[in-house]
Amino acid sequence: MSLVEDKLYKTIKNAVGRAIADFSLIDEGDRIAVAVSGGKDSYALLHILEALRKRAPVRFEIVAVNIDSGYPGYRSDIIERHLGEHGFAHHMEKTNHYGIIKEKRRPGSSYCSMCARLKRGVLYTLAQQFGCNKLALGHHMDDFVETLLLNQFFVGSLKAMAAKMLADNGKTTVIRPLVYVEEKHIVNFSAINGFPVVCCRCPVCGVADLQRKRMKSLLAELEKENPSVKRSMLRALSNVQPRHLLDTSLSV
Repeated sequence: MSLVEDKLYKTIKNAVGRAIADFSLIDEGDRIAVAVSGGKDSYALLHILEALRKRAPVRFEIVAVNIDSGYPGYRSDIIERHLGEHGFAHHMEKTNHYGIIKEKRRPGSSYCSMCARLKRGVLYTLAQQFGCNKLALGHHMDDFVETLLLNQFFVGSLKAMAAKMLADNGKTTVIRPLVYVEEKHIVNFSAINGFPVVCCRCPVCGVADLQRKRMKSLLAELEKENPSVKRSMLRALSNVQPRHLLDTSLSV
């Protein structure tokens, strides 16, 4: 089954291509590990990167990597079948993260943050194991903007995400090619193409991260008056004016 190459497909593909060019995300000879969780975002990222790879002026390779955290009921078999049917090179990694989280998590602390840290460490290791110099993650425009607001409102810092950054291991470069793609477009793209979305089966799935949900609601309300508010906020991340901030370390 091939992708439905409609207007939405072209919109997303062009946005990813623009991000790759703007941030120099992919170079000749890259081997990229694409984190595939079974969610709409990672499926979209994988398929769009493959479509671009086939026509790209530079040669690069991709390999899909899935982390099974051990949550009861997680259907990694559905993901693996999809990857195989579409001919993707892939690796499925089984872990006991669920057991570790149950044992180590402090009462009242976030399930998601600990799970994400554990997954990220395994992804870095697998990227090295499979000779990948880059790791592609499926964060989209909404993730960038929501993270910016969360850090401002609840952490007291002015930061979001980077489209490209060297990981803490000093070896793997993390890239986020969906930075210019809105979540609503990914939702529709996933539905049109019938991606077999799989729930992570985390015990707090759907109820965790209430603060992020509040940011989504706030942005939805702001969009009623300014439909371009998310794009404007994303542009702000590329238009920093240090002289007009209060960080004394930036003073000349």
